[in-house]
Parts: sequence; structure tokens; C-alpha cells
Amino acid sequence: MHRRQFLAGFAASTAAGVVHAVEPSRIWLAQAPAAAPVRRSPDVIFVPTPNEVVDKMLEMAKVTAKDTVYDLGCGDGRIVITAAQKFGARAVGIDIDPRRIAEAQANAKAAKVTDKVRFVEGDLFEADIGDATVVSLYLLTRLNEKLKPKLMSDLKPGTRVVSHAFDMGDWKPEATAHVASSTVYLWRIPGK
Repeated sequence: MHRRQFLAGFAASTAAGVVHAVEPSRIWLAQAPAAAPVRRSPDVIFVPTPNEVVDKMLEMAKVTAKDTVYDLGCGDGRIVITAAQKFGARAVGIDIDPRRIAEAQANAKAAKVTDKVRFVEGDLFEADIGDATVVSLYLLTRLNEKLKPKLMSDLKPGTRVVSHAFDMGDWKPEATAHVASSTVYLWRIPGK
């Protein structure tokens, strides 16, 4: 390869995001690393759900060992951990804040339920939640309403949805309960 051809190819491929490493008689091409995804800020500040409310949410949803509970915006992981400890369920917590995920993982390890739980750092509006048989929320009404189309499209009929303190606007709950000065709401995904 002539020097002029090499330099022209080098300039064109560098502009396209390709990195060159040159060794005598060899040219290696490697893709430049992809840019890190832009992380959104959390939609709500972390406020722990009181333990008696956690228990009521899981009781209202009639969680059993056959369930897979997803907690969207899991914070410190207490709902996920309680679902595994007290009800024998498998559970997944999703949170956009890496500090909350680290805390939840440490809490699960301390509770000795790491074989039944998993925590995912991610955006709850984009997460794959199709395996859930129960979904728990502690967001805001406007976020619950924004999430509702995803719940309706991604979840199987009969999946239970429980929310601490916040309803879903015009989607009327199947049941409500009051505990520790909080309201807990329960819905069920209708048949398609």
C-alpha cells in the first residue's frame, strides 16, 4: 500500500469512528467504543415504603411462591426482599439510580435471598416486565398514568398491580386498603 493511499484511508475511517493500530506489514481495524448511554434522573425521590405497607401490598396482591414480583422503582429493595422472604416468590427490582441498586443488592445479600431476587439498573418505562405476575409501584399518580399503557401491553391478563399511595386516574382499583396512614391500591390486568 502506498503512503498516500494509506493516509487517505486512515483519514476517511478515522472520521467514521474507526481506530487504527499499525504494526509492520499489518493494519488492524477496531471500532471505537460506543458512547455511554445518557442516564435520566430519577422521576421521584427515594422515600422508603413502611414495612407494614409493604406487607399489605403483597397480601392484597395475594403473592405466593408461584409468583414473580416486579417492583418498578425498587429503591432499597424492601418489597422485592419481602416478597422472597415472607412469600417465597421470585422477585425483580428495577431502579434507574445505581446507588439504590447497590443498596438493594447489599440488603438482599444480608437477607440471604440472592437466589430468589435480582436487581436491574434501568428505566422502568423501558424495562422488560413481561414475566411479572405482580407489579408493585410507589411513584406518583401522573407516573402511574404514564406507565399504564406499558402495563396493559406488556403484562398478561390477570397480573396484579399494587400501588402505595397513588392511584391511576380513571382506572378504578379492584380494591383499596388503609394502613399506617397510607392507601394501597390493587388492579388486575384485564383480558385482551
